[in-house]
Amino acid sequence: MTEKPTFYITTPIYYPSDNPHIGHAYTTVAADTMTRYKKMRGYDAYFLTGTDEHGQKIQRRAVAAGVEPQEFVDKISENFKKLWELLHIDYDDFIRTTDDRHIKYVQDLFQKIYDKGDIYKSTYEGWYCTPDEAFFTERQVGEEHICPDCGRPVERMQEESYFFKMSKYADRWLEFIEANPDFIRPESRRNEMVNFVKQGLEDLCISRTTFNWGIPVPFDGKHVVYVWFDALSNYISALANTGDGSLYNKFWPADVHLVGKDIIRFHTIIWPIMLMAAELPLPKCVLGHGWVLIDNDKMSKSKGNVVNPFVLCERYGVDAIRYFLMREMPYGQDCNYNEHNLALRINVDLANDYGNLLSRSTGMIDKFQGSIVLAPGEPTEFDAELIELAKATPARFAELMDKMEWANAIAELWKLVAKANKYIDDAAPWALNKAGEKGKLASVLYNMVEVVRLTTIMISPVMPTLAEKVWKQLGITDRTDLHTWESLTWGSFPADTKIDRGEPLFPRIDIAAMEAAAAEEAAAIDAAAAAEEAAAEEESQLEPLSTDMIGIEDFAKLDLRVVEVLECEKVPKADKLLKFRLNMGLEERTVLSGIAMHYAPEELVGKHLVLIANLAPRKIRGIESQGMLLSALVGETLQVVEVPGMTPGARIG
Repeated sequence: MTEKPTFYITTPIYYPSDNPHIGHAYTTVAADTMTRYKKMRGYDAYFLTGTDEHGQKIQRRAVAAGVEPQEFVDKISENFKKLWELLHIDYDDFIRTTDDRHIKYVQDLFQKIYDKGDIYKSTYEGWYCTPDEAFFTERQVGEEHICPDCGRPVERMQEESYFFKMSKYADRWLEFIEANPDFIRPESRRNEMVNFVKQGLEDLCISRTTFNWGIPVPFDGKHVVYVWFDALSNYISALANTGDGSLYNKFWPADVHLVGKDIIRFHTIIWPIMLMAAELPLPKCVLGHGWVLIDNDKMSKSKGNVVNPFVLCERYGVDAIRYFLMREMPYGQDCNYNEHNLALRINVDLANDYGNLLSRSTGMIDKFQGSIVLAPGEPTEFDAELIELAKATPARFAELMDKMEWANAIAELWKLVAKANKYIDDAAPWALNKAGEKGKLASVLYNMVEVVRLTTIMISPVMPTLAEKVWKQLGITDRTDLHTWESLTWGSFPADTKIDRGEPLFPRIDIAAMEAAAAEEAAAIDAAAAAEEAAAEEESQLEPLSTDMIGIEDFAKLDLRVVEVLECEKVPKADKLLKFRLNMGLEERTVLSGIAMHYAPEELVGKHLVLIANLAPRKIRGIESQGMLLSALVGETLQVVEVPGMTPGARIG
């Protein structure tokens, strides 16, 4: 018996500093779609996902939450698993960088490259971005010292570190890319990475000593392995250190690392050079897809525009959300999400086109032929063109799927759906029935149901729960031989099958009502926000000195706490408001303050300020503000009260 061809695909391992959003969902749905498609084509496919759980940012978030880092990542990692279950993500393994199997592999790999002479100890001095866990040169951060990837302020750091000799492999990397042009896809990303390397590669800092939440360097316990050297190794550790290790021999090198364009540099430069140094095979392809934008803006928790996929799935259904994600993002480009686009795509593609084709087909078979699909009789003048397209579509669809051009593949498939709907209008089966042309009527109704079957098979990797519902309506639930890729042969639908017409699978969404409700909600939020913003501005102004004396018991009611500013950004459409994420020792707080006219957000990151912690929370611009920062007005300048060097969470007074 011939062995099946293999296919190994991975997503990035997601950073569990917060809960998953729709961007994570896109990547994982894409990988799952590709895995299901390959399995349908006869491949032995293996799909890996997981979470990247080490690093300074995780440790800081855990401290702020008052829990140990392991407890912190356990909870959020579980939320990723819950979302993947909801989205019907059928992964084969879920790797966590806190797994013993992963820790051992990273230490072995580190030791191997060190023994080869490609890792050395030195002192790092330069710029570091904590949110991205990345080091940058002076040239990269520019005069304003801003992270080139995320735009946040970077920190100047100096510490003893181990370095990986990246620069040694620059020429070899360039030669590899020239010989393997499809290694980085799409082409625009490849050109970007080649230009980056040609500007000169610096050796990479791969260990840290200023925090301890990481994998210890095997021969120097004072150091932990820097997060990217740790994280990237998961693609092999999940295979090599699982079971008897035979998965590595079977599936490595990976066929596809599927990643967002913001982390493609790490996957296409650092990871291949690590493998070169370790004398291991390189993956075959890294595909850097675009971002899911929210109303043409990048998602950001601080902007309040992060879309919760749990809510979307509950509102519109899992298959509809998966379809939207795979249909909406053009190959190599960003896609723009808003609820109008989503509702429109559901109405046009799923309710009007596919859903209407299924409903019209089963409805007329039920009405004109007593719910029985009869064998084709005399052809109509419109049959040949439809049948020709139906026969050609699987090959066209497969070609685009194999290239991982999912949106284009679905568009190609929907040409057949559109053609079938037009065929119904042209052939007019209701007129054939009225004229008593039973042979032609049987042909038209048979052709309609056969197109539904073929389309459903091909779209099933995208919408995995759809097929079962369709097979029930078509009366072929038990005919599993008609559900396969091999059955995509025109005319395979069995005559004399009894259908079981059901309810529409994709009810139309009333977009006007949806948008009216959203506008009403937005107006209410804006009205409340205007009042709250005015109140916040009033609170930030200097009041006349009070002549009313208070007792010590009144002062004791104030819970004044030292807080560290972790993040600070302007609130959209509110010129005076800044939004703070504050470390208060055992927890984090979100606070709004009307001081944007006096400070640039980046000026305040890292400062230790004073918070009235027991002020009743209230919503401003739809964001709950959990306290008030102390400030004073000096002439025309408002200044926050700073307490440098004091421990976050310490009580004042």
